[in-house]
Amino acid sequence: MAKIRPFRGVRPKQELVEKVASPPYDVLSSEEARKMAAKNPFSFLHVVKPEIDLPENINIYDEAVYQKGKENLYKMISDGILIQDEKPCFYFYRLIMGNVNQIGLVAGASIEDYENDVIKKHEHTRADKEADRIKHVDTLNANTGPVFLTYPAQKEIDELTEKITGEKPLYDFETEDGIRHTVWKVEDENRIKEIISLFSKIKNLYVADGHHRSASATIVGQRRRAANPNHTGEEEYNFFLSVIFPHNQLYIMDYNRVVKDLNGLEKDEFLKKVGEKFKVEEVTGNKPYKPEKAHTFGMYLDGKWYKLTALEGTYPKDDPVKSLDVSILQENLLAPILGIGDPRKDKRIDFVGGIRGLKELERRVDSGEAVAFSMFPTSIEELMTIADAGKVMPPKSTWFEPKLRSGVIVHLLD
Repeated sequence: MAKIRPFRGVRPKQELVEKVASPPYDVLSSEEARKMAAKNPFSFLHVVKPEIDLPENINIYDEAVYQKGKENLYKMISDGILIQDEKPCFYFYRLIMGNVNQIGLVAGASIEDYENDVIKKHEHTRADKEADRIKHVDTLNANTGPVFLTYPAQKEIDELTEKITGEKPLYDFETEDGIRHTVWKVEDENRIKEIISLFSKIKNLYVADGHHRSASATIVGQRRRAANPNHTGEEEYNFFLSVIFPHNQLYIMDYNRVVKDLNGLEKDEFLKKVGEKFKVEEVTGNKPYKPEKAHTFGMYLDGKWYKLTALEGTYPKDDPVKSLDVSILQENLLAPILGIGDPRKDKRIDFVGGIRGLKELERRVDSGEAVAFSMFPTSIEELMTIADAGKVMPPKSTWFEPKLRSGVIVHLLD
């Protein structure tokens, strides 16, 4: 059963939260982060993308980058930009983007639960990205960005959440992308006990987004556990920053693909090969094709949109991983036709989150890349089924929106 706990959050002074809160470290390039934070000394990008305060040619994995992140974090604390709550608290964090309204509990999730598969995963992590986050967490002695967890929705938790979020919030602000962020603090001991009790009845939590953050926080905790002869299991390093949402509030967008070349094929030859595993139809009016159901795909090639439908018998319906659209495209087109065997490592493929829209796919192809594919979003139920089966999804299977902001709540490891 899930073990969570409150913690003494480090967070912005109320009047500075809008200036501090920043996008996650992994959705912006260093160049984009430099531009966004250029005139904002309060931006938490100075902590999660600290290379922006160093020479532009610096390697982002240089030791100086992590040390700069540490320096920036603790300067924000010493300058009073960030304050720490006096006693352990839970927090509720609501995101509103258009019709999407989701509310999650900000809590410390247990690395023991991660180790014992109470917290279930659905993706492999990349060693280089994991090493980066380990170094960042260890050097800063903090979880600076939350792991996005989910659980099968529970009526009792929904009712308590509704009660708490009907009260006056701690923060309520809108970011430049039009997303509204509202946070409530829970410090009443009876309520804290009630929240812990309700979550202790949940069999499993699931990593929705943040596999590298959760893996690295766990490894840092394991190392500190091994180095501490007086380890009790209650130290802060045994828990990592998470925001835990009910599954039925989550919004997963399409995660689209762009490929740089046709693997030496001419257009007609490529289309003929695609037609062996997919029904290929040219889209009338040449409008961008956004798939409306599973096993259909949009394809933008040479200024034209096509609808692809996976043919019967080209994928195993009873396999939760191989029947995913991302798997069908990979196994029947990207690998055998375009020669992309490992999309994790192949530099010829890139992934475009659905938040950027299908016009971004057109722009990329019109600018010189060869072909783009629009996808039907993976469902949260598919994600949980795969995690329950102990299997992993192909890379870049899900794109969650809206994104949690970094710097709103920080968790120190001691």
